[in-house]
Amino acid sequence: MQQFKEVLALFLGFGGWILAYVSLENHYWKESTQDGSVILTSGVYENLWMSCATDSMGVYDCQNFPSLFVLPGYIQASRALMIASIVFGTFGLVATLVGMQCSKVLGENYVLKGRIAVIGGVFFLLQGLCTMIAVSWYAANITRQFFDQLYAGTKYEIGQGLYIGWSSALLALCAGSCLLRACKQNSSDKKSAYPYQTASSGHVLSTVATSQSAPGNYGRCAYV
Repeated sequence: MQQFKEVLALFLGFGGWILAYVSLENHYWKESTQDGSVILTSGVYENLWMSCATDSMGVYDCQNFPSLFVLPGYIQASRALMIASIVFGTFGLVATLVGMQCSKVLGENYVLKGRIAVIGGVFFLLQGLCTMIAVSWYAANITRQFFDQLYAGTKYEIGQGLYIGWSSALLALCAGSCLLRACKQNSSDKKSAYPYQTASSGHVLSTVATSQSAPGNYGRCAYV
């Protein structure tokens, strides 16, 4: 059962890691809204790295953002969080592969494997949190500008890149929770076995002590 949970956590973490990279590379984090437009001649869509424009003929032109320092703070923070998410996911995958009970790495040192697996679960949770914060923060700014009646700039809607990011965050959080749950159950099973061993050993020692003390008492009585 524990190995099944570890394999499940590995697949969930790998899926979340792949989707995080896909979300980061996706061009459609936000798309210009078509609400109130009678004739659609062009569209604008952006992600964390560039802004693209397309016309009705399907011709598009993309330009990278000129400077990091002129970008809004939430875009800079989302960039850093998404990159950190991919890094955390990489560490989580490596730690999970090493810490799995069926892994040949570290031999039969299951205690050390369990600790490494816990670290992998923490990395998956950090990946999910970073991705969730990045995409949710970005989406919150889109909705705030969309419903702001005084905002005079181009209004956007949530793009498919954010939905991919949310899916990635959920998979990573499920992977971390599943892995920590498996390690916790394994440690509790080991702890429940210790009192039985201690009690049996104590019973053996008490039996031996009784058997050794019996002849001594008999000898004293014999002398009396």
